[in-house]
Amino acid sequence: MTLERYVAICLPLRHAELCSPRSTLHGILTIHSLSSLPCIVVLSIFFASASYGSYTQGRMCSVEIIIIHTWQGHLRSAINQFYFLIMCITIMFSYVKIMRVAKAASAEDKKSTWRGLRTVGLHALQLLLCLIQLWCPFIEAALLKINLMLFINVTYFNYITFILAPRCLSPLIYGLRDELFFHALKRLALCGLRKKH
Repeated sequence: MTLERYVAICLPLRHAELCSPRSTLHGILTIHSLSSLPCIVVLSIFFASASYGSYTQGRMCSVEIIIIHTWQGHLRSAINQFYFLIMCITIMFSYVKIMRVAKAASAEDKKSTWRGLRTVGLHALQLLLCLIQLWCPFIEAALLKINLMLFINVTYFNYITFILAPRCLSPLIYGLRDELFFHALKRLALCGLRKKH
């Protein structure tokens, strides 16, 4: 998402070439392949080294139960931190370049500059929430050892805040810019108490 915005804003003449359906498909397949490798490794190690009793126990379904060896947890942590670092570098590079181009493109129109920077800032917030999702397993693993109910509550909070909210943010942002949608949402939020003007 960040790289597509970078290409659209910083390289607009090459956008159609770089963001073709074919290159998008290749990008998606590459991302899914790289992100599924750690899961495949963890599951393969679990199936190879777990005892029969591990399959018959009644336990809460969580990734922590399939991490048998200590080094698996360390490997998982290292991979998540590596992903976090790569994504932070990509996002920072892209958004610094986007901010520069947005400022230069509308240097004389301050209102347009403010709107563009505000939109870029909201997208950056959205991506920050997605990035924080990579830290959630560390917090959840520690809480699982302390208290099961706290673990469950924090897991739900993390899911809503760092997985659902970032995906709902863009439609809400663009929807609020539409006056008809904004007034309808405002009327619903106030439970219809305020009359239409």
